[in-house]
Amino acid sequence: MSKTFDMELFLAGVLTESHTPRQRHLRQAKAIQSAIAERGEQDNPWAWQQKHLDWFLNQHVNHHAESTRYYYQLTMNLLALRLGKPWQFRR
Repeated sequence: MSKTFDMELFLAGVLTESHTPRQRHLRQAKAIQSAIAERGEQDNPWAWQQKHLDWFLNQHVNHHAESTRYYYQLTMNLLALRLGKPWQFRR
């Protein structure tokens, strides 16, 4: 039995906003994690590559409003910051 990855603990060091934006980033990070895991990839962000997040941004939230894609991109920037990666995400 494997323990699920704690996204809140993972992002705790880079989340400096107030309660509402913090909760939004956590909710979106968990949605990203879930979508990547359903696709058959790792649910652990340490195993992710930039292509996984590019896929999510370009395929999974492509049909959403521009503002929604923007907020997901902000969350992805936090994930990249936490991972120590210089990843850039284009919409």
